[in-house]
Amino acid sequence: MRLIAIGRARRGPEQELFARYAARLRPKLELTELADGHGSVAEIKRREAQALLACLPSHAYLVALDQAGEQPDSARLASRLEGWLGLQRPLCFVIGGAEGLDETVVRRADHTMSLGALTWPHLLARVMLAEQLYRARTITAGHPYHRSGRP
Repeated sequence: MRLIAIGRARRGPEQELFARYAARLRPKLELTELADGHGSVAEIKRREAQALLACLPSHAYLVALDQAGEQPDSARLASRLEGWLGLQRPLCFVIGGAEGLDETVVRRADHTMSLGALTWPHLLARVMLAEQLYRARTITAGHPYHRSGRP
């Protein structure tokens, strides 16, 4: 699995927490960081989209993190993740920059997913995605999930 994200993390607690969850995951979650775009909002989104799409393997299954995407609960994400991994295609997640994802990335995506309606710093979004992917893998591995059966 691969996360392609706009922005470069500096050493700090967010980077350390992301690394902790990414290292626990099987398959491993690899991170590719891309530089922020510059210029007008439209130009930034266009440049970042080009960079994101250029990093994708040609037949990748792309999940774009977008505020308008599906907001699955952890059990639903676990089910979806197992399906995506079963496709035998490289699984890639993308997180855009401060201006969000360009429509070309959203259209290319095979699935769009949201971490909720709240605005999150991009470094925390990485951590939240890695933690939820780890949680999804533990759910499908049969580890007890403390939320099962609760509303």
